[in-house]
Amino acid sequence: MTPSADGRRLLLISPAFHGYHHGIARGFEEVGYDVVTHRYDALDSFAMKARNKAWLELPERWGVDRHRARSDWDTRRAVEAVRRTEPDRVIVIKGDTLGEDLWGELADRRIPVILWLYDDLARHRHSIEFLRTVGPVLSYAATEAQQLRAMGVRAHHLPNAYDPHLLHTAARPGHGCAAGIGEVVFVGSRYPNRVDLLNHLHGNGVSVRVYGRQWSGHPVDRLRTWEWARPGLPWHRDISLSEAYAVQAEAAAAVNIHGRQGGLSMRTFEVPGAGGLQLVDRADVAEFYEPAKEVLVFSDRDELLDLSRRAVADPAWGRRIREAGRRRSLAEHTFAHRAHSVEQWWES
Repeated sequence: MTPSADGRRLLLISPAFHGYHHGIARGFEEVGYDVVTHRYDALDSFAMKARNKAWLELPERWGVDRHRARSDWDTRRAVEAVRRTEPDRVIVIKGDTLGEDLWGELADRRIPVILWLYDDLARHRHSIEFLRTVGPVLSYAATEAQQLRAMGVRAHHLPNAYDPHLLHTAARPGHGCAAGIGEVVFVGSRYPNRVDLLNHLHGNGVSVRVYGRQWSGHPVDRLRTWEWARPGLPWHRDISLSEAYAVQAEAAAAVNIHGRQGGLSMRTFEVPGAGGLQLVDRADVAEFYEPAKEVLVFSDRDELLDLSRRAVADPAWGRRIREAGRRRSLAEHTFAHRAHSVEQWWES
């Protein structure tokens, strides 16, 4: 590529995780960037998937650290993307398998770089020493951004968001995938606290359905996750992000259960953004949505049970909350809003 005339060519170096890069790219395009996306860990062919399983995942299951091999593979392709794209600016999302060759390439070219961590720092391999040299660094958790600044990192808080364009292009869930009438749904990974809460609903007569490979009883998903046991909950296999928007919007309510993490998940903004009724376990959601009017907050399993039962029994009540949450999301919490915030931090 030739250099851009307006200095607005942005290279987004992102993990492939759930296709979030699509919404993020659209958000930056809305504020005037020409965005090129490189998915540094994408496995787009059967051969690449087979290589990943045999060369990386299987040895790691047996306790062999394959981070160096993964890093070399991801880094080489990211460097090629920089050279091919010749960007004016770069945003790296997560990027903890990307090695020094990439960061050196960007430094040599004097390209402004932002590192965006949309998950907890504890789930990344970045050292504090590295974070002090790269940046600015954006964290989805206000508490972690504050901690990083105290350690000398140029850090800022950038909350997660949602993609309103998926509401216009969303494929309706396929046969057997859509939420049934009166169902409470959960879409996401399986953790013990989530199993406990969802089992409590199911065991007390609430119709629950869970989505994702870690819940799925399909033999292929059991093999993909390297485990056989599953909770006894009605399940569906993996669905796309677009389908997740539709499922959560159509359900009686969608549960958002966090683990021990600093920031609020993508789901926090996606459920109300899609027009769903969100049951969320974090009181600090009040920074972004008004509890009881735009989202519903629960503090324990019995409060979740009470809210779930009311959501099923009183759809008109839930509809008022859905509509208010949707309006707030569209006004304040799209990826374009986040991209606009990033504008102030390029040189900070």
